[in-house]
Amino acid sequence: MFTLLCNSFNYKYALRVRLLALLFFVHSVTVACTSEQASEENTSPVSRETIDTTAVRTPRRAPATIDFLGNPFIASVAQSNSLSAYFDKIQDDFSVDADAIENMHRPTVTDTIYTIRFGSSMLELYAPTQSGKLLLQVADIRNSSIKLRNNLRVGMPQEELTGKLKAQNINLQQSPDKIVASTKDGAPIHLYFFLKNGKVSRILYEGYVD
Repeated sequence: MFTLLCNSFNYKYALRVRLLALLFFVHSVTVACTSEQASEENTSPVSRETIDTTAVRTPRRAPATIDFLGNPFIASVAQSNSLSAYFDKIQDDFSVDADAIENMHRPTVTDTIYTIRFGSSMLELYAPTQSGKLLLQVADIRNSSIKLRNNLRVGMPQEELTGKLKAQNINLQQSPDKIVASTKDGAPIHLYFFLKNGKVSRILYEGYVD
C-alpha cells in the first residue's frame, strides 16, 4: 500500500510539473509573438501623402507700370485706363469725340475710339468693350500743351532729348531732322521726334493695338 501511495504521489507530481512546463511554454510563445508584432508595427514605414508644391503657386501679379513706349504719357496702368488722366495732362482747351467701331476679331462686338483734340494736336485711344482697357494708339503733338513722361516735350533742346532717351531700354535712330525711338522686341511701336533748329518741333506716336 505504501508503494501505491508513493506511485500515486509521483504521478501527480510529474503531471503537475508537465502542466507547469506546458503553461510556461505557451506563455513564452505568446510573449514572443506579441513582441514581434509590436516590433513590426513600430518599424513599418508610415505612409504620407505627397504634396505637389507645383500645384500651389502664387498667381503672378500684373505690372503696375507701363513701359515707356507702351504709353509715353502715363506710367500707371490704372490711370492709363481713365480718360480723365489724359484730360489732366492737357494744358489747353480740348474736345473729345467717341466713335463706335467693329471689333476686328469679333464682328458682333462694338468697341470705341476716343479722339482728344487740343489746338493742332490730338490723342487717339482705343477702348475694347470686353477688356475695359483704354489703349493709346496714336498721338500727334505739335505744341507744348502736353508733356510726355520724363518731361519730354515740344520745344525741348535736342541734346536734352537725346540724353533722356538713352536712359530708356529702347532702340534709337538719329538723323539731322528726326530721332526715332522704337521697341527692341515685342510689338512694333515707334515714337518720332521731329527736329527744327536744334529743338523738338513735333512728336508723333504710333502704338500697337491688336
